[in-house]
Amino acid sequence: MPRYVDADQRRSDIIEAAGDAISQEGYARFTLRSLARRMGGSSTLVTHYFPTKDELMVALTGRVLAESRDRARELEAIEDPMERLRNVLVWFLPVDDEGMRQERVRVALASHRDSEPSVAVLLDQIDPVMRDVLKIGLRGIVAPTHLDATLDVVRAWASGVALLFVEHPQVWTAERQMATLDEFIEMLPLHLAPVERDGEPGRRRSGSTDGSRPGRPQAQRRTSAAR
Repeated sequence: MPRYVDADQRRSDIIEAAGDAISQEGYARFTLRSLARRMGGSSTLVTHYFPTKDELMVALTGRVLAESRDRARELEAIEDPMERLRNVLVWFLPVDDEGMRQERVRVALASHRDSEPSVAVLLDQIDPVMRDVLKIGLRGIVAPTHLDATLDVVRAWASGVALLFVEHPQVWTAERQMATLDEFIEMLPLHLAPVERDGEPGRRRSGSTDGSRPGRPQAQRRTSAAR
């Protein structure tokens, strides 16, 4: 009797294995045949579900986008603006194994943007979603007139730190990334809404405006492949 195979689970396993392969070996060496060997089977193990490399990349993109939107909803539910901002920024940093894998995938793909149309499509689809997540973090604490410029600065900072980790993982440890994150938040032009303190009205601002340090709640790391 033929062994039952859960098609959805097999597709999911292939997509996951593809991410692992790209992160460890780069995109140039990535083929459906090498992926099938990696999974312990013949080429048909992969091509039965994804006949071409482009189709597999489309599926990988779909997973990234879906998981990013799920995480965005979780972040948006955080009420405290500083906690929300910090959680958003931590989500962009490779401070755990999953984040490290994702950054290596991103860097591997970026170097093939001009030569692989499917890679360019993937990156172009992901970037707006990432910007939307950053807007969630900056919502209500950056003046609308400065939102786009601040968003660009934050995006550039997060990408720069992630790239530094890929290039120098022993130097840019999770601890160093988090320390840099706290200093970076204090440099942002943040303006928080008035809050009550000890029964008296007052203003709560980031450290960039009054010299005090903002609260540093425990951040939540992303739990899925998105970036």
